[in-house]
Amino acid sequence: MNIYFQKTNQRTFGTFPLTGDELRDAMKIAAEVGYRSFDTAQMYENEKETGDALAELGFDRDEICVTTKVHPDNFTEEAFIPSAEESLKKLQLDYVDVLLLHWPPIGEDIAPSLKLLEQAHAKGLAKNIGVSNYTAQMMRDAVKIIDTPLVTNQVEFHPLLNQDTLLAAAAETGIPLSSYCSVARGEVFKHSIFDEIGKTYGKTAGQVVLRWILQKGVSINTMSTKRANIDANFDVMDFTLSSSDMARIDAKTHTEYRIVGEDLVPWAPKWD
Repeated sequence: MNIYFQKTNQRTFGTFPLTGDELRDAMKIAAEVGYRSFDTAQMYENEKETGDALAELGFDRDEICVTTKVHPDNFTEEAFIPSAEESLKKLQLDYVDVLLLHWPPIGEDIAPSLKLLEQAHAKGLAKNIGVSNYTAQMMRDAVKIIDTPLVTNQVEFHPLLNQDTLLAAAAETGIPLSSYCSVARGEVFKHSIFDEIGKTYGKTAGQVVLRWILQKGVSINTMSTKRANIDANFDVMDFTLSSSDMARIDAKTHTEYRIVGEDLVPWAPKWD
């Protein structure tokens, strides 16, 4: 099994856009529910608060998996390693379990930032490295550019968006996908099919969506501040969607509802 899946148990608690007491309280609840994998980023501007919360939780280092991401503004020889070291300082860690490139660089020449990421790994700043928001072609190029395995490509992934091209690239390159916007920021709840399917399993619409993602071979990244939702998001390992229900949900991907595009993020590439 891929190291990212092993370390996260396929479920990660995301921290965006939380800060302050809201972040600390949510992470405490997530830990009580069972989460041991936490995701942050330089761009979120909450690494220090995430580190403070982790310190308060008091887990042994090998109990947790911490992911952070390097901001594209730091994709330079001068800034990359210092920025990663600053992230570790804020997180109060000697290393992160997974260090990601948050976006492809503008202009989409991915080689320089990938090589800097590999340097960070060689220096011991991260146990594992990966990318986020890479296209299928970028995934194919990446495995030719560096020798260090990439443990994930974190992308927008939910049943209202067809990501078959990325799934095929994951199978081809050996770079598994992990999801963000897993419930399409609530858009999935406007579609009755997920609630209908959920009733047959005694699960919520959101749990059906997350289970569908997992059965696609994609690990999930979710965030909530409400205990009931945090618990429900974690409680998705005790049922399996039938092949017919998977197919019904697959059909919804043709909705092509994409949240993250160039209008929202300047680094967004031309998606597959």
